[in-house]
Amino acid sequence: MSSLNLLCLPYSGASAMVYSRWRRKLPAWLSLRPVELPGRGARMGEPVQTDMQALARQLADEQRLVASQPYALLGHSLGALLAFELAHELQALGCRAPVALFACGTAAPTRREDYDGGNWREAKTDDELIAELRKLKGTPEEVLANQELMSLTLPVLRGDFLLCGRYAYRQRPPLHCPLYVLGGEDDRASEEQLLAWRRETLGDFSLETFPGGHFFIHEHEERVLGVLSAALAPHRLSA
Repeated sequence: MSSLNLLCLPYSGASAMVYSRWRRKLPAWLSLRPVELPGRGARMGEPVQTDMQALARQLADEQRLVASQPYALLGHSLGALLAFELAHELQALGCRAPVALFACGTAAPTRREDYDGGNWREAKTDDELIAELRKLKGTPEEVLANQELMSLTLPVLRGDFLLCGRYAYRQRPPLHCPLYVLGGEDDRASEEQLLAWRRETLGDFSLETFPGGHFFIHEHEERVLGVLSAALAPHRLSA
């Protein structure tokens, strides 16, 4: 049986390696493919991108061969917006549609203004970025206190926040694939902002919430992976 590719887009400040441990926990028919963004990991030498549309076009060109086979897209926070834009850019290149899109941990593309209030359109200072990391509760204090590590992380985080803050929604025909939205009960995105993803597809839509805050995908990893596997299982025979 051939594999179904799962392209995973990271959240702000992160490398695609945040998904690497999923390889040991996903079923054999699901092939995890973390998508590395410029400026981190194996692409450390490339400039951090701050234009969402340009980045989505670049990634679509890089992933078009993978998208010639059955695939699904998943992204968390920034990664969710990027996965959505990537789906449209791959479609513009003539690639097949994803069998599913998983958007985790952020408001719908049409609800960005009331989600962040335009607070991230301008570059933030190091102190402001660290304060935001503390608020999201996903970074240990010993990491925040490590100046050498922060000197590598903060420029990437600054660029990623600009990617989100300067994001401009473009009206296009809705996608046709199922769209699964996952959210944290104590996260910043409201239920209304999460439900607004529904307008972005003509396919099936579902919203599932998890206990916890922004990083529920790590706090409840087993349950999240169960949702992914159950949603994608019907597509494995055609993969």
